[in-house]
Amino acid sequence: MTTKRKNVREAALDLLAAIEKNQSYSNLLLNSTIEKNQIPPIDVGLLTELTYGTLQRRMALDFFLKPFIKNSEKLEFWVPHLLRLTLYQMVYLDKIPDRAAIHEAVEIAKRRGHKGIAGLVNGVLRSIQREGIPSLDEINDPIQRVSIATSHPEWLVARWVEQFGYEKAKEMCEMNVLAPLQTARINLAKTTIRECIEELDEEGFLIEKSLIIPEAIRSLKGNLAASNAFKKGYLTIQDESSMLAAYALGAKVNEKILDACAAPGGKSTHIAEKMHNTGVVYSIDLHEHKVKLIQDNAKRLRLGNIKTIVMDSRKVGEQYPEESFDRVLLDAPCSGLGVIRRKPDMKYTKKEEDILQLSAIQEKLLKAVSPLVKQGGILVYSTCTVDKEENEKTIKAFLLDHPEFEGDLTLKDRMPEAIQPLITGFDLQIFPQDFGSDGFYIAALRKKG
Repeated sequence: MTTKRKNVREAALDLLAAIEKNQSYSNLLLNSTIEKNQIPPIDVGLLTELTYGTLQRRMALDFFLKPFIKNSEKLEFWVPHLLRLTLYQMVYLDKIPDRAAIHEAVEIAKRRGHKGIAGLVNGVLRSIQREGIPSLDEINDPIQRVSIATSHPEWLVARWVEQFGYEKAKEMCEMNVLAPLQTARINLAKTTIRECIEELDEEGFLIEKSLIIPEAIRSLKGNLAASNAFKKGYLTIQDESSMLAAYALGAKVNEKILDACAAPGGKSTHIAEKMHNTGVVYSIDLHEHKVKLIQDNAKRLRLGNIKTIVMDSRKVGEQYPEESFDRVLLDAPCSGLGVIRRKPDMKYTKKEEDILQLSAIQEKLLKAVSPLVKQGGILVYSTCTVDKEENEKTIKAFLLDHPEFEGDLTLKDRMPEAIQPLITGFDLQIFPQDFGSDGFYIAALRKKG
């Protein structure tokens, strides 16, 4: 007996409901849904677009729907998700005719509910088709307007406006609702950039070179994790901004490196590759299953200079004597506000107090790993967030408490040419709109002596 495949829109509806009900991560659920429902490869792109797009635009969609729905709190749990999913197609997708999207929604409502629900869904969507959606210009407050238009919580927009100014905050919010490209780092120890791109082209991928990282590529078509090049260890899927951490660290041949909070291993393997498989990269993470990911990556890339340890990095001083490492990378746990495009559901669950709690953890981690840096050695602090509390303020507080460290003004010299104009001192904030990569912060510190 064969399992009946769900159509793409019904699978997307299941996903949206499950993400909200179980507070599950959209990226993990998406992958399991594709496998479970045997979604054909040709439909995976549409399923991803419908799920992520509806999540990204949720607040705007609710704003558009509100005048057309009475007693929305009485609707069954899945009905608002179906209405959002359908309205997303009507407002934001050009290739799907409104009539087709509405017809499919009504059919799903019939299967899931009863005649009354199907009638309500049909009525709401036909009314919107006839009357049009309300204008965002009706919102007078500029922060609230950006909040609704780009589906970011108002507190977050206000915070970014205060920290970076209105225009930069607005640009970031607008970028955050656009789908990111998948990027990868080519393992130059096993192949060349040209050979890897040629192999991917033959497999049917559409590839372009990165504009900022010499050994990186962008996939315009196809999931690189499914490529033969990935299986053979020719590449590692990693965001371009994240690749800058290894550049900032500047590890040299035969050095001893500590990568604290290392899972899933993208930065550790990048450092190990840059050291030409010499020296040792000690990759530490708190969770055993995450350390397994580092091991799997190292094995796939055939890197023998990575040593993995399951450990709380706040206790790393109990394991290693002071000044044990030439260089230390601390990619700290953070709010993740720089990767909203990849994890759109996170912006609806984050709270402002989360940032303050994380800042305290980040300071403890810095305090724990800093004694392990040799005199004259480099400590790199990085996060995938865009917030001064977790970034500049954390580093400023650390330097005040640790006069043995100073900002490393040679950071610029180690970075790729495209990034250098953005660096004026010892740290760097990448915004999503700068290069279309993740929001990311890097600070390079040097231990005096």
